[in-house]
Amino acid sequence: MLNNSGPRYKRSKLERRLNSDILWCVLLLLIMCLFGALGYGIWLQGYPEPPLFILPEPNGERLSPALAGFYMFWTMIIILQVLIPISLYVSIEVVKLGQVYFIQNDRDFYCEKSDSLIECRALNICEDLGQVQYIFSDKTGTLTENKMVFRRCSIAGVEYSHKDNAKRLETYQETDLHSEDLMEGVSSTKTSTCKSKSQSPKSVRSAASNRSLNKLSASGLEPQGEGDTPGSAPISRSVAFSSPMEKDVVPDPGLLKKFCSITPHCVYLSNQAENTCLETSYIIDFFLALAICNTVVVSLPNQPRQKVRIPSVIKTPMKSLEEIKQMFQRFSVWKLSTSPLPNGKESSSETPNNFMNRVPLFSRMKLASPAEADRSLEVSLDSTSEMPLEGFEKSNLTSHGDATNNPSTCEPYYEAESPDEAALVYAARAYKCTLQSRTPDQVTVELGFLGPFAFQLLHILPFDSVRKRMSVVVRHPMSNEVVVYTKGADSVIMDLLALAFNDNRTEMLQMEIRTLTQKHLDKYAKGGLRTLCIAKKVMTDMEYAEWLHNHTLAETSIDNREELLYESALKLETNLMLLGATGIEDRLQEGVPEAIESLRKAGIKIWMLTGDKEETAVNIAYACQLLERSYKIFTVTRQERTTCEALLNDIIDEIERHLFSNNPSTREEQSHDSSFEKENVDFALIIDGKSLEFALQETLEKKFLYLAQHCRAVICCRATPLQKSQVVKLVRNSKKVMTLAIGDGANDVSMIQVADVGVGISGQEGMQAVMSSDFAVSHFKHLRKLLLVHGHWCYTRLANMILYFFYKNVMFVNLLFWYQFFCGFSGSSMLDVWMLILFNLIFTSVPPVIYGVLDKDVSADTLLALPELYKSGQTSEAYKRSTFWITILDAFYQSLALFFIPYFTYFGSNIDIYSFGNFIITATLFVVLLHLLIESKSMTWIHWTVMVLSVVAYFVFTLVVHAICVHCMPPANPYWIMQGQMEDPMFYLVCVMSVIVALLPRFVFRVFQGTVFPTPQQRAKQLDVMSPGERSSAIKHWFLPKTDNSLFLPVPADGSIPTKEDEEAPCMSSAKDSANYDV
Repeated sequence: MLNNSGPRYKRSKLERRLNSDILWCVLLLLIMCLFGALGYGIWLQGYPEPPLFILPEPNGERLSPALAGFYMFWTMIIILQVLIPISLYVSIEVVKLGQVYFIQNDRDFYCEKSDSLIECRALNICEDLGQVQYIFSDKTGTLTENKMVFRRCSIAGVEYSHKDNAKRLETYQETDLHSEDLMEGVSSTKTSTCKSKSQSPKSVRSAASNRSLNKLSASGLEPQGEGDTPGSAPISRSVAFSSPMEKDVVPDPGLLKKFCSITPHCVYLSNQAENTCLETSYIIDFFLALAICNTVVVSLPNQPRQKVRIPSVIKTPMKSLEEIKQMFQRFSVWKLSTSPLPNGKESSSETPNNFMNRVPLFSRMKLASPAEADRSLEVSLDSTSEMPLEGFEKSNLTSHGDATNNPSTCEPYYEAESPDEAALVYAARAYKCTLQSRTPDQVTVELGFLGPFAFQLLHILPFDSVRKRMSVVVRHPMSNEVVVYTKGADSVIMDLLALAFNDNRTEMLQMEIRTLTQKHLDKYAKGGLRTLCIAKKVMTDMEYAEWLHNHTLAETSIDNREELLYESALKLETNLMLLGATGIEDRLQEGVPEAIESLRKAGIKIWMLTGDKEETAVNIAYACQLLERSYKIFTVTRQERTTCEALLNDIIDEIERHLFSNNPSTREEQSHDSSFEKENVDFALIIDGKSLEFALQETLEKKFLYLAQHCRAVICCRATPLQKSQVVKLVRNSKKVMTLAIGDGANDVSMIQVADVGVGISGQEGMQAVMSSDFAVSHFKHLRKLLLVHGHWCYTRLANMILYFFYKNVMFVNLLFWYQFFCGFSGSSMLDVWMLILFNLIFTSVPPVIYGVLDKDVSADTLLALPELYKSGQTSEAYKRSTFWITILDAFYQSLALFFIPYFTYFGSNIDIYSFGNFIITATLFVVLLHLLIESKSMTWIHWTVMVLSVVAYFVFTLVVHAICVHCMPPANPYWIMQGQMEDPMFYLVCVMSVIVALLPRFVFRVFQGTVFPTPQQRAKQLDVMSPGERSSAIKHWFLPKTDNSLFLPVPADGSIPTKEDEEAPCMSSAKDSANYDV
């Protein structure tokens, strides 16, 4: 969390456009009021004598025309202030609440495993979901399941493939999906360190009730009962990252056979046995590091977490330090932890003795005599658990580590901060190197036959994104020495290894092991596995005391504390001795390839920002179809700024030569050429963290952005959380595009907060990403419907509703403004005060809200089948500056028709002011509602109900007020006006003519548009009424029109800008099969 900045206040793009248009309305209001003030002053100045109907001031004086005009300016402000739609903001909030309600209750977002739906944490940016242009995605836990499964390991340069474990994983993959869901639901909860909510009992019960016992038996699981039985407790206290697929590690036979040599049998062998003990000591240190170098919390069934006492379930009695030392002195192998690392070459697990054939003898390893070996063996067998070697191997090969398999043995449960830690601990447990308990000052590990050993925990250096590693400092019970165990990314561990040793032979062995391990790491990464390096370091008490003193000073420092702590950690984590490496599999989430394919068709560019190795990220990118084999990939991995800049220049030149060999142009022209980006579908960029650090510098960021924007896919690997946020900020600010960031862990928080839309996945790594996000989903595939359907709906609904509000208010205000020309700009109104207040407040307020919540231009199925329809939101087709002004002009026209048709009809008659106003306001009500009916893309019974109720409410209120208002507004009163006009046929004729003339241009254009040049949305709407066969055929032959008609629409346009590419090739192709990610 060190790189996380505070959350920023987010405003939607539509809201920012709305605020700018409000300023135009303010300017229009000032112009109209100024015009009215000038007209009033000129009108007064036209009288030679002060008119009698204008009362003088209390002192008998009359205002000058200039001063009267100044007062009239403020009077006009009060009358025409409706032009500024203050109520629009309230209506927008109500509409957003309705939109959020339907999003959160969409059952397609339901996750049965977590018993959760989508969570909308931000109510003010729902419409931004329909305008996303760039998606920045994490890899682990976002594109992948974040269910870490131990697959391979390399120890001392020897690779162990764990083929039996791979077969087990294939079996899990082929089992029934429902059975797998039940296993995960029974044995998975949230991480305790994040203090998240545990899985609800309702979810577990529903999952258990929907699965048959036959499927459970087929999957190798025994059905768990409910109630207070001993077997039910572990289920109710299930912990994070502990599904059977993750826990049940099948040991590699070759490695297991070597691990068994930790027993006293090795002392009977010849010189070759000495080599076996050397390799065994190396293996012991490797698995001790897996079990100890973590922050895993241990808990036992029916018991709270172990804090101080050692669990009583351990059969073997705890040995004191002196007993341990005596036992290992008898075996002459007490130097296990300090032995030099053996040399190794790559070999398969089927030939475990290859290591012994190439390891030389070390003079300081002393073998005991046969007699001493006999005595030591008897002592050892008496003090350890009585388990034959064959039984040990068999139990490891067959046991899956489930406590319920053996009622007499209670296996511990592990609660880890990350799935990686849990996977490594379970892997160590599969080899009987079991983490039994952890307290603040002690870690207890059970080592096979030798029983439990208590390691004194001296210090922990937790993982952070800068160091990219974690270390623990313990006092080894076997040698009483201070040992540092470190695990981390190979890119940093390899640089921290010791290069020189006192023994030249040891130095050569270490160099060879380092080379072999690096080959294995590259092999794992190319297979899509997550890799970690394991190393150790032995310190003297004096060295540790000196380091601890300096580290304490750094911890208590006020100034430059972070830098001092980093330097202190670096001093401890240097001159390391490489133990080995691990390969952990993280499978691709279901539905990710299909989601990425649809999002790309929607015109969204997807970048992967991950902290994993380049090879791992590339493998996942191919699996999820982010990369394709036909792409030309540019890889930028440089350790120096000058070489990085030179490489960027070379790549840019190559792209320009490839694309502009026939028509070269300047770089500035290319960056503004939209067609240029359309053609760059064959390029992809891969850049590592070090090169990204250079590329984000001010001098290179423009080149990096120029290169990236012309690539179909961009993958940033080995990126820190700070770099992730910097990349998102660079694209957002430089290109002025709508960005979305999605992640599941604490390392993604900064990126989520910086992006315009932040999406958190409630996955295996806690709730940090969810708590800082705007929307929380359970899987990446949900992003498809969230954007393509709900995002499109939210944007088009809200944009059209905002334009409708502008239209309604401007038209209503203009009716009052036109009347000023006939009343000397005196600020009078032809409407009574109640109608001025209630027209926008009651009679016409609900229909636009319903329109903004329920209008549906295209069905959800069609939007998912035609992702290209999403492009209209990216270009803001529904709400552009041109559509705003055309809407304002349309409002002016309709107000002219509504005012002057009654005016010319009753010109020269003796009609009174309120009778004239009643004609106008009645026709205006029908025009406003019918205008909304023309613009609505779908009608439900709710639409019809609110419209009918609006008309009924208007007439009921008007009839009642006109019946009782005898002296309410003297000198003129609207008494019995509506009742009298409803008996006059001219009233209906004037209203009908006004409505027809006002709406005829809009209605004719809509009919002409839908017939001659329909928008993509209108054409897609026709698919919803087709038969399934016709609809499927129409979707296959779908193409967007070439002509851009949005500039000619006197209405809110919601069509997308077509391109030549869209016309030449069908945009909707059959969905590709998802790529299977199986290494």
